[in-house]
Amino acid sequence: MHALRNDLSSYWMPFTHNRGFKADPRLLASARDMHYFTSDGRAILDGTAGLWCVNAGHAQPRIVEAIQRQAAILDYAPPFQLGHPLAFELADRLGQIMPRGMDRIFFTGSGSEAVDTALKIALAYQRAVGQGSRTRLIGRERGYHGVGFGGISVGGMVANRRQFGAMLPGVDHLRHTHDSARPFTRGQADQGAELADDLERLVALHGVETIAAVIVEPVAGSTGVLVPPEGYLERLREIATRHGILLIFDEVITGFGRLGAATAAEYFGVTPDLITMAKGLTNGSVPMGAVAAARHVHDAIVDGAAPGIELFHGYTYSGHPLAAAAGIATLETYAEQDLFARAAALAPAWEAAMHGLRAARHVIDVRNLGLVAGIELASRDGAPGARAMAVFHRCFDQGLLVRVTGDTIALSPPLVISEAQIGEIADGIARALGGTD
Repeated sequence: MHALRNDLSSYWMPFTHNRGFKADPRLLASARDMHYFTSDGRAILDGTAGLWCVNAGHAQPRIVEAIQRQAAILDYAPPFQLGHPLAFELADRLGQIMPRGMDRIFFTGSGSEAVDTALKIALAYQRAVGQGSRTRLIGRERGYHGVGFGGISVGGMVANRRQFGAMLPGVDHLRHTHDSARPFTRGQADQGAELADDLERLVALHGVETIAAVIVEPVAGSTGVLVPPEGYLERLREIATRHGILLIFDEVITGFGRLGAATAAEYFGVTPDLITMAKGLTNGSVPMGAVAAARHVHDAIVDGAAPGIELFHGYTYSGHPLAAAAGIATLETYAEQDLFARAAALAPAWEAAMHGLRAARHVIDVRNLGLVAGIELASRDGAPGARAMAVFHRCFDQGLLVRVTGDTIALSPPLVISEAQIGEIADGIARALGGTD
């Protein structure tokens, strides 16, 4: 028997400066409601819902009990040619809160898997309707769609791509929607809908007969909270429909109340053909993702196939029993506490508090929508990202968890946050900025 040790060296951490972290670790030991707690008992106010995912707050009793109960009843069931009741129940419940007609649900293990699944479904659909030449996938600059090769191919974050060589062939990208000449916009900008016309440029460049789908985040999160201009998503939907291109909304971040509605599709009133989701699906408690497909997409693939397997795709953990139990309990928690409406009601106070940081040291822009915000900082000369990371560390040491991406502080608190706690987040960031060079 080897002696137990914990020198931190064995765990290769994701998206982390491993050497820096292990030289000065910050560890979370427990969580409840709006707070994490360190091993020495310090409370850390959660300004990021974990990683955009703990929308109902930490350790919700209904979710905890559902996972515990399910583990003792059915710990695992194979999803190929077999099923278990909770996966079908969760799919039905999800279909009820998705946009009308988007009630065919394919389960995955994460948001990255959901994106790759949606891309595969789009290709399978085009082949099923006799458009097999449509194999090109269109993403958007500064987009984040997970870390599978499909997701990083359609994604537009350079650092996520540069180490891994050639991506999927035939991928192209729309221009991003951020207008740095118009900082401190509250909500959606009233100009910029014409940026959706970039899809027309790609149609003219590549030929409409080659393009299968276009994928966008309704609100780009991991790249620094980029909010679409008014009319942009509506225009993108119209262009995609006119050219027979499937529209995919990556709602891994925006789903489950983040904007004050079940989906960003509902919030914006724009219905795509496919929606990817994860994170808030189980309140972050058990890994799970999913794709909601419009019936015309599902039926073209399933009803039009020869006898046998219709889509040669899936995962060992698709519809996992513990994740399904957690998902059902999470949806019940959202409904019982009316958390989507709560988020919508808190959005004005959130906007006011975030834009109240406009005059804080180093701040060059603030962007917001629903209960999400990005506070962009001026970069240090020759050290992009260093200032925001210093703020991240200072906030944590002062009892506040934020997230940084580049030199943007990204915020997405649990929907159970109070107005007083919104003030705490703003005050904590202001203090951290005041003490940061």
